[in-house]
Amino acid sequence: MLQLLPAIDLLEGRCVRLRQGNYEDKTVFADDPVSMALRWKDAGAERLHLVDLDGAKAGRPVNTSVVRRITEATGLPCQLGGGIRSEESIHAAISEAGVDRVIIGTRALREPDWFRAMCEKLPGMLALGLDARDSMVATDGWLEVSEVSAIQLAKSLVGVPLAAVIYTNIANDGMMQGIDEATLNDFRTLADMGLPVIASGGVTNMDDIAALKAIAAEQPNLIGAITGRAIYEGTIDVEKAIQFLQS
Repeated sequence: MLQLLPAIDLLEGRCVRLRQGNYEDKTVFADDPVSMALRWKDAGAERLHLVDLDGAKAGRPVNTSVVRRITEATGLPCQLGGGIRSEESIHAAISEAGVDRVIIGTRALREPDWFRAMCEKLPGMLALGLDARDSMVATDGWLEVSEVSAIQLAKSLVGVPLAAVIYTNIANDGMMQGIDEATLNDFRTLADMGLPVIASGGVTNMDDIAALKAIAAEQPNLIGAITGRAIYEGTIDVEKAIQFLQS
């Protein structure tokens, strides 16, 4: 079954959303991320997607204490990304922040052998953050675009004990314009490789949820969908969306 993951993006301790990963184009939705996390739990969320935006820019975790408050208050399994680029920061995210799944993006691109080794040491606990602009991998908090194809990077990780591949089309993220057909096809391609895929970027309304549910019915490797701005602006009702996915 496809799982809906509400996103909580942390910047300076607050809950925000960026448009296309642009730090200069942000909207603050809550000063208290913990209360927002509890809201999504009450709506039926079974997992939260947390992003340390300060950490993504700094290259090291910054909002660890806020994440810890969220995991303790909700008791929900949480996945965390943003600036986690060393074995030490992976273990800190698990032991200090209390998450059960850690998302690696930048270093997985730059040192895929290191990433594979970490996945072997922590099977089922690491997710690949595969962020793309025009199908090319973006790194460093989306501030840099590489010359590596997103699909090419994913192919190199088939058979590795990943928790998930979280694929985001940056062009769609935070824009409230829905998921384009090319990105839906990318989700299918990744799932067809046998990789557990979580869709991210552009999940704007129930049409998007329905499109993802239809793909998941054919390809159960599509295991999740992350949504952020849409649930804060009210174009997706978390409780109703979860009920629809479970029906």
